[in-house]
Amino acid sequence: MASAMQREHLARAARALNAGTRTGAFPSLILMTDEKRSPDPVRCARALPKGAAIILRHTHDRARAALAAQLRTIARARGLRLLIAGDAHLAQRVRADGLHLPDARAREASHWKALRPSWLITVAAHSARGLAIASSAGADAALLAPVFATASHKGRTPLGVAKLRAIAMHATLPVYALGGIDASRIGRLRGARLAGIAAIGALIPD
Repeated sequence: MASAMQREHLARAARALNAGTRTGAFPSLILMTDEKRSPDPVRCARALPKGAAIILRHTHDRARAALAAQLRTIARARGLRLLIAGDAHLAQRVRADGLHLPDARAREASHWKALRPSWLITVAAHSARGLAIASSAGADAALLAPVFATASHKGRTPLGVAKLRAIAMHATLPVYALGGIDASRIGRLRGARLAGIAAIGALIPD
């Protein structure tokens, strides 16, 4: 959880990263929903600043569909962008703004981009190779994780700031940092070649 002041600090820092890489067409801040860690994603979405994005990652089919419809309404009212993780058909049904794919399905980006050129399509990546695959598949951007140790990537060795910077510097598509990023750590990413950041806990209102 984070206070309003911490969330505003995170949003400002994310905007600065975005401005530094001239990726203004992309949101600088992305909320990742999580069934265990963010039980009330609707409340989280309502607390996001205009221009942010939401990636709906809930996995239970019935709950995901109902939540997608709710988040679509909030996104339209608040000037947010909604992406659905791993379910292009649901994204089409609720008229979402895009699709987020796991790294194992990165190559599907080209298929969905051809069918839905207006969609923002992001892909999960965990290495420079993952970013290269996402780029060659035509993804618009990639979420590189985990930067720091996080409950969402248990057992996976964090990239660390130095490696994140090096990988992002040579990436051929916009990169978002994900994993353990909050108001106390965002300063360590200052000046990195990032379109912004994605987070779970750091965007949950206290």
